Amino acid sequence: VPGTSYEDYSSKDVVQQVMRITNNVGVKCVIDGIGLATFDISLNSLARRGIFISFGNASGAAPEFAPLKLIAKSAFLTRPKLLDYTVDRVELLYRANEIMGWLQSGDLAVSVDTTFPLDQAPEGHKYLEAGKSKGKVLYKI
Repeated sequence: VPGTSYEDYSSKDVVQQVMRITNNVGVKCVIDGIGLATFDISLNSLARRGIFISFGNASGAAPEFAPLKLIAKSAFLTRPKLLDYTVDRVELLYRANEIMGWLQSGDLAVSVDTTFPLDQAPEGHKYLEAGKSKGKVLYKI
């Protein structure tokens, strides 16, 4: 099921579900913005030569791990950070304009889950850390 998202990682066996759907092959790519709570799930859901993109810390920082864990599937892992993809103002504007173009054309849709007043920022963080969000969480200033 291309592009399927599994937000409920605490009450379901996501790895088992992924393997069932993919006939025990696994997925080519996992993009994980959760971090600590989903690190092993993401790694174990990969197909042979799959890539695991870990970029978030919503549940805590991804753990340190031994690179030999990747050998079972010849997997790849990357931990990108935004500043390496927007090295200077020219690149920042190029990428921002590209994303804004996708939004305007409808090629990129953004799902807003909920909005918190800024003075309720701690509640918003707890909401994120609990894995409750099904889209973007915004703070109203």
